[in-house]
Amino acid sequence: MKPVKKAVLPVAGFGTRVLPATKTVPKEMLTVVDRPALQYVVDEAIEAGIEHFVFITARGKIAISDYFDTAYELEDALQRKGKTDIYNRLKAKQPREGTMSFVRQQEAKGLGHAVWCARDIIGDDPFAVLLPDVLIQSDVRSCLAQMMEAYHEVGGNIIAVDPVPDERVSSYGVIKPKDPVTAKTKTIIPMDGMVEKPALKDAPSNLKITGRYILQPELMGLLKDQAAGAGGEIQLTDAMARLMKTQEFHAFVYDGQDYDCGSKLGYFEAVMAFARIHPDIGKDARALIRKSAEQA
Repeated sequence: MKPVKKAVLPVAGFGTRVLPATKTVPKEMLTVVDRPALQYVVDEAIEAGIEHFVFITARGKIAISDYFDTAYELEDALQRKGKTDIYNRLKAKQPREGTMSFVRQQEAKGLGHAVWCARDIIGDDPFAVLLPDVLIQSDVRSCLAQMMEAYHEVGGNIIAVDPVPDERVSSYGVIKPKDPVTAKTKTIIPMDGMVEKPALKDAPSNLKITGRYILQPELMGLLKDQAAGAGGEIQLTDAMARLMKTQEFHAFVYDGQDYDCGSKLGYFEAVMAFARIHPDIGKDARALIRKSAEQA
Protein backbone atom coordinates (compact mmCIF):
# COMPACT_ATOMS: atom_id res chain seq x y z
CA MET A 1 0.00 0.00 0.00
CA LYS A 2 1.56 3.27 -1.12
CA PRO A 3 1.44 6.15 1.37
CA VAL A 4 -0.61 9.22 0.46
CA LYS A 5 1.76 12.18 0.16
CA LYS A 6 0.09 14.31 -2.54
CA ALA A 7 -3.08 16.35 -2.39
CA VAL A 8 -5.18 18.09 -5.04
CA LEU A 9 -6.95 21.31 -4.06
CA PRO A 10 -9.37 22.61 -6.72
CA VAL A 11 -9.40 26.42 -6.38
CA ALA A 12 -10.56 27.48 -9.86
CA GLY A 13 -14.21 28.26 -9.07
CA PHE A 14 -15.80 31.69 -9.33
CA GLY A 15 -17.36 31.67 -5.85
CA THR A 16 -20.69 32.90 -7.18
CA ARG A 17 -22.56 32.06 -3.98
CA VAL A 18 -20.61 34.68 -2.05
CA LEU A 19 -20.57 37.49 -4.61
CA PRO A 20 -19.80 40.39 -4.65
CA ALA A 21 -16.95 39.61 -2.21
CA THR A 22 -15.39 37.20 -4.70
CA LYS A 23 -15.45 39.61 -7.65
CA THR A 24 -11.80 40.50 -6.97
CA VAL A 25 -10.83 38.15 -4.12
CA PRO A 26 -10.76 34.35 -4.63
CA LYS A 27 -13.30 32.71 -2.32
CA GLU A 28 -10.52 30.52 -0.90
CA MET A 29 -8.73 33.68 0.27
CA LEU A 30 -11.65 35.10 2.25
CA THR A 31 -10.46 35.60 5.82
CA VAL A 32 -11.65 33.36 8.62
CA VAL A 33 -10.56 35.26 11.76
CA ASP A 34 -6.90 35.95 10.90
CA ARG A 35 -6.01 33.77 7.92
CA PRO A 36 -7.49 32.75 4.56
CA ALA A 37 -9.89 29.83 4.59
CA LEU A 38 -7.42 28.00 2.34
CA GLN A 39 -4.74 28.07 5.05
CA TYR A 40 -6.92 25.97 7.36
CA VAL A 41 -7.28 23.33 4.64
CA VAL A 42 -3.54 23.27 3.95
CA ASP A 43 -2.84 22.96 7.69
CA GLU A 44 -5.27 20.03 7.88
CA ALA A 45 -3.43 18.26 5.06
CA ILE A 46 0.01 18.92 6.54
CA GLU A 47 -1.12 17.38 9.83
CA ALA A 48 -2.15 14.30 7.83
CA GLY A 49 1.33 13.94 6.30
CA ILE A 50 0.77 15.54 2.89
CA GLU A 51 4.07 16.68 1.39
CA HIS A 52 3.07 18.06 -2.02
CA PHE A 53 0.08 20.25 -2.88
CA VAL A 54 -1.37 20.62 -6.37
CA PHE A 55 -3.58 23.70 -6.66
CA ILE A 56 -5.90 23.71 -9.67
CA THR A 57 -6.23 27.40 -10.43
CA ALA A 58 -7.74 29.64 -13.07
CA ARG A 59 -7.48 33.15 -14.42
CA GLY A 60 -7.79 35.72 -11.62
CA LYS A 61 -6.43 33.40 -8.91
CA ILE A 62 -2.89 34.76 -8.72
CA ALA A 63 -3.53 35.87 -5.12
CA ILE A 64 -3.35 32.21 -4.07
CA SER A 65 0.17 31.59 -5.35
CA ASP A 66 1.23 35.03 -4.10
CA TYR A 67 -0.01 34.15 -0.62
CA PHE A 68 2.26 31.10 -0.40
CA ASP A 69 5.24 32.98 -1.84
CA THR A 70 7.87 34.89 0.11
CA ALA A 71 6.88 38.52 0.81
CA TYR A 72 10.34 40.09 0.94
CA GLU A 73 9.26 43.69 1.57
CA LEU A 74 6.83 42.72 4.33
CA GLU A 75 9.34 40.44 6.06
CA ASP A 76 12.06 43.09 5.89
CA ALA A 77 9.73 45.72 7.35
CA LEU A 78 8.71 43.42 10.22
CA GLN A 79 12.33 42.67 11.08
CA ARG A 80 13.41 46.32 10.91
CA LYS A 81 10.55 47.34 13.20
CA GLY A 82 11.35 44.59 15.70
CA LYS A 83 8.04 42.79 15.22
CA THR A 84 9.69 39.45 15.74
CA ASP A 85 6.63 37.53 16.95
CA ILE A 86 4.61 38.48 13.88
CA TYR A 87 7.57 37.69 11.60
CA ASN A 88 8.03 34.26 13.17
CA ARG A 89 4.34 33.42 12.86
CA LEU A 90 4.43 34.46 9.21
CA LYS A 91 7.51 32.36 8.44
CA ALA A 92 6.02 29.35 10.23
CA LYS A 93 3.35 29.19 7.51
CA GLN A 94 5.85 29.49 4.67
CA PRO A 95 5.88 26.26 2.62
CA ARG A 96 9.17 24.60 1.75
CA GLU A 97 10.47 25.09 -1.77
CA GLY A 98 9.11 22.63 -4.30
CA THR A 99 6.17 21.46 -2.20
CA MET A 100 3.47 23.35 -4.13
CA SER A 101 2.45 23.19 -7.78
CA PHE A 102 -0.05 25.43 -9.54
CA VAL A 103 -1.89 24.04 -12.56
CA ARG A 104 -4.31 26.03 -14.74
CA GLN A 105 -7.78 24.75 -15.55
CA GLN A 106 -8.43 26.83 -18.67
CA GLU A 107 -12.13 25.95 -18.89
CA ALA A 108 -14.63 25.40 -16.09
CA LYS A 109 -15.60 21.83 -16.97
CA GLY A 110 -16.39 20.56 -13.49
CA LEU A 111 -14.69 19.10 -10.43
CA GLY A 112 -13.74 15.89 -12.19
CA HIS A 113 -11.96 17.82 -14.92
CA ALA A 114 -10.18 19.96 -12.32
CA VAL A 115 -8.83 16.86 -10.58
CA TRP A 116 -7.78 15.37 -13.93
CA CYS A 117 -5.68 18.48 -14.62
CA ALA A 118 -3.33 17.25 -11.85
CA ARG A 119 -2.68 13.90 -13.55
CA ASP A 120 0.95 14.45 -14.56
CA ILE A 121 1.98 15.49 -11.04
CA ILE A 122 -0.02 12.73 -9.34
CA GLY A 123 1.39 10.04 -11.64
CA ASP A 124 0.97 6.54 -10.21
CA ASP A 125 0.50 7.64 -6.60
CA PRO A 126 -2.62 7.63 -4.47
CA PHE A 127 -3.73 11.14 -3.61
CA ALA A 128 -6.07 13.17 -1.46
CA VAL A 129 -8.62 15.67 -2.70
CA LEU A 130 -9.69 18.48 -0.37
CA LEU A 131 -12.39 20.93 -1.35
CA PRO A 132 -11.08 24.26 0.00
CA ASP A 133 -14.48 25.84 0.60
CA VAL A 134 -15.22 23.19 3.23
CA LEU A 135 -13.55 23.79 6.59
CA ILE A 136 -13.64 21.02 9.19
CA GLN A 137 -13.07 21.66 12.88
CA SER A 138 -12.22 18.72 15.13
CA ASP A 139 -11.33 18.29 18.80
CA VAL A 140 -9.06 15.36 17.91
CA ARG A 141 -6.92 15.01 14.78
CA SER A 142 -7.72 16.79 11.52
CA CYS A 143 -10.32 15.13 9.31
CA LEU A 144 -7.74 14.02 6.72
CA ALA A 145 -5.44 12.71 9.47
CA GLN A 146 -8.33 10.57 10.73
CA MET A 147 -8.94 9.36 7.17
CA MET A 148 -5.28 8.39 6.82
CA GLU A 149 -5.65 6.05 9.78
CA ALA A 150 -8.63 4.43 8.06
CA TYR A 151 -6.64 4.18 4.82
CA HIS A 152 -3.79 2.38 6.58
CA GLU A 153 -6.37 -0.08 7.91
CA VAL A 154 -8.41 -0.87 4.78
CA GLY A 155 -6.57 0.74 1.83
CA GLY A 156 -8.37 1.50 -1.40
CA ASN A 157 -10.47 4.65 -1.68
CA ILE A 158 -11.85 6.58 1.29
CA ILE A 159 -14.65 9.17 1.28
CA ALA A 160 -15.32 11.36 4.33
CA VAL A 161 -18.96 11.39 5.42
CA ASP A 162 -21.00 12.59 8.35
CA PRO A 163 -24.63 11.98 9.34
CA VAL A 164 -27.24 14.65 8.69
CA PRO A 165 -30.82 14.92 9.99
CA ASP A 166 -33.38 13.16 7.81
CA GLU A 167 -35.02 16.43 6.78
CA ARG A 168 -31.73 17.59 5.20
CA VAL A 169 -30.81 14.42 3.30
CA SER A 170 -32.28 15.69 0.03
CA SER A 171 -29.81 18.61 0.05
CA TYR A 172 -26.68 16.46 -0.21
CA GLY A 173 -24.98 13.64 -2.00
CA VAL A 174 -25.09 10.55 0.24
CA ILE A 175 -23.36 7.19 0.13
CA LYS A 176 -24.93 3.77 -0.34
CA PRO A 177 -23.49 1.23 2.12
CA LYS A 178 -22.86 -2.29 0.87
CA ASP A 179 -24.51 -3.77 3.93
CA PRO A 180 -26.53 -2.46 6.86
CA VAL A 181 -24.37 -0.25 9.10
CA THR A 182 -23.60 -1.98 12.39
CA ALA A 183 -21.72 -1.04 15.54
CA LYS A 184 -18.67 -2.78 14.06
CA THR A 185 -18.79 -0.85 10.78
CA LYS A 186 -20.19 2.47 12.00
CA THR A 187 -16.91 4.36 11.37
CA ILE A 188 -15.40 2.62 8.33
CA ILE A 189 -18.26 1.57 6.06
CA PRO A 190 -17.88 -0.50 2.86
CA MET A 191 -19.90 1.18 0.13
CA ASP A 192 -21.07 0.44 -3.39
CA GLY A 193 -22.69 3.63 -4.55
CA MET A 194 -23.48 7.31 -4.18
CA VAL A 195 -26.77 9.11 -4.70
CA GLU A 196 -27.00 12.84 -5.37
CA LYS A 197 -29.71 14.69 -3.40
CA PRO A 198 -32.17 11.80 -3.03
CA ALA A 199 -35.69 12.15 -1.67
CA LEU A 200 -35.79 10.88 1.90
CA LYS A 201 -37.84 7.83 0.91
CA ASP A 202 -35.21 6.88 -1.68
CA ALA A 203 -32.09 7.71 0.34
CA PRO A 204 -29.79 4.71 0.97
CA SER A 205 -28.34 6.42 4.07
CA ASN A 206 -28.14 9.76 5.87
CA LEU A 207 -24.34 9.93 5.45
CA LYS A 208 -23.46 12.96 3.36
CA ILE A 209 -20.27 13.28 1.32
CA THR A 210 -18.22 16.05 2.93
CA GLY A 211 -15.46 17.14 0.53
CA ARG A 212 -12.48 15.03 1.59
CA TYR A 213 -11.29 12.03 -0.43
CA ILE A 214 -8.39 9.59 -0.63
CA LEU A 215 -8.30 8.14 -4.14
CA GLN A 216 -6.24 5.72 -6.18
CA PRO A 217 -4.39 6.90 -9.34
CA GLU A 218 -6.50 4.69 -11.65
CA LEU A 219 -9.22 7.31 -11.27
CA MET A 220 -7.25 9.63 -13.55
CA GLY A 221 -7.58 7.19 -16.45
CA LEU A 222 -11.34 7.16 -16.01
CA LEU A 223 -11.54 10.94 -15.80
CA LYS A 224 -9.72 11.18 -19.13
CA ASP A 225 -12.79 9.91 -21.02
CA GLN A 226 -15.49 10.68 -18.46
CA ALA A 227 -18.61 12.00 -20.18
CA ALA A 228 -20.24 15.17 -18.93
CA GLY A 229 -22.86 14.57 -16.27
CA ALA A 230 -25.01 16.80 -14.10
CA GLY A 231 -24.92 20.45 -15.17
CA GLY A 232 -23.05 19.51 -18.34
CA GLU A 233 -19.84 19.14 -16.31
CA ILE A 234 -17.37 16.28 -15.78
CA GLN A 235 -18.31 15.04 -12.33
CA LEU A 236 -15.81 13.46 -9.94
CA THR A 237 -18.55 11.27 -8.46
CA ASP A 238 -19.34 9.76 -11.89
CA ALA A 239 -15.73 8.62 -12.31
CA MET A 240 -15.64 7.32 -8.73
CA ALA A 241 -18.78 5.27 -9.44
CA ARG A 242 -16.99 3.65 -12.38
CA LEU A 243 -13.89 2.95 -10.29
CA MET A 244 -16.09 1.41 -7.61
CA LYS A 245 -16.77 -1.49 -9.97
CA THR A 246 -13.16 -2.65 -9.74
CA GLN A 247 -11.81 -1.19 -6.47
CA GLU A 248 -12.88 -1.05 -2.85
CA PHE A 249 -14.47 2.14 -1.54
CA HIS A 250 -15.12 2.91 2.12
CA ALA A 251 -16.97 5.78 3.70
CA PHE A 252 -15.34 7.15 6.82
CA VAL A 253 -17.41 8.84 9.52
CA TYR A 254 -15.03 11.47 10.87
CA ASP A 255 -15.04 13.23 14.21
CA GLY A 256 -15.67 16.94 13.64
CA GLN A 257 -17.93 19.66 12.29
CA ASP A 258 -17.86 20.94 8.73
CA TYR A 259 -18.59 24.48 7.53
CA ASP A 260 -19.49 25.40 3.94
CA CYS A 261 -17.54 28.59 3.31
CA GLY A 262 -18.87 28.70 -0.23
CA SER A 263 -22.18 30.02 1.11
CA LYS A 264 -22.73 33.29 2.95
CA LEU A 265 -24.32 31.72 6.02
CA GLY A 266 -21.80 28.88 6.12
CA TYR A 267 -18.92 31.36 5.92
CA PHE A 268 -20.40 33.40 8.76
CA GLU A 269 -20.81 30.24 10.84
CA ALA A 270 -17.18 29.26 10.17
CA VAL A 271 -15.90 32.66 11.29
CA MET A 272 -17.78 32.33 14.59
CA ALA A 273 -16.69 28.72 15.13
CA PHE A 274 -12.99 29.42 14.60
CA ALA A 275 -13.12 32.70 16.53
CA ARG A 276 -14.47 30.85 19.57
CA ILE A 277 -11.39 28.62 19.80
CA HIS A 278 -8.74 31.12 18.66
CA PRO A 279 -5.86 31.19 21.18
CA ASP A 280 -5.63 34.99 21.20
CA ILE A 281 -9.25 36.16 20.96
CA GLY A 282 -11.29 33.07 21.84
CA LYS A 283 -12.46 34.25 25.25
CA ASP A 284 -13.50 37.69 24.01
CA ALA A 285 -15.08 36.22 20.88
CA ARG A 286 -17.26 33.90 22.96
CA ALA A 287 -18.34 36.85 25.10
CA LEU A 288 -19.26 38.89 22.02
CA ILE A 289 -21.24 36.01 20.54
CA ARG A 290 -23.18 35.58 23.80
CA LYS A 291 -23.85 39.33 23.99
CA SER A 292 -25.09 39.39 20.40
CA ALA A 293 -27.39 36.43 21.08
CA GLU A 294 -28.86 38.16 24.15
CA GLN A 295 -29.56 41.30 22.15
CA ALA A 296 -31.21 39.45 19.29
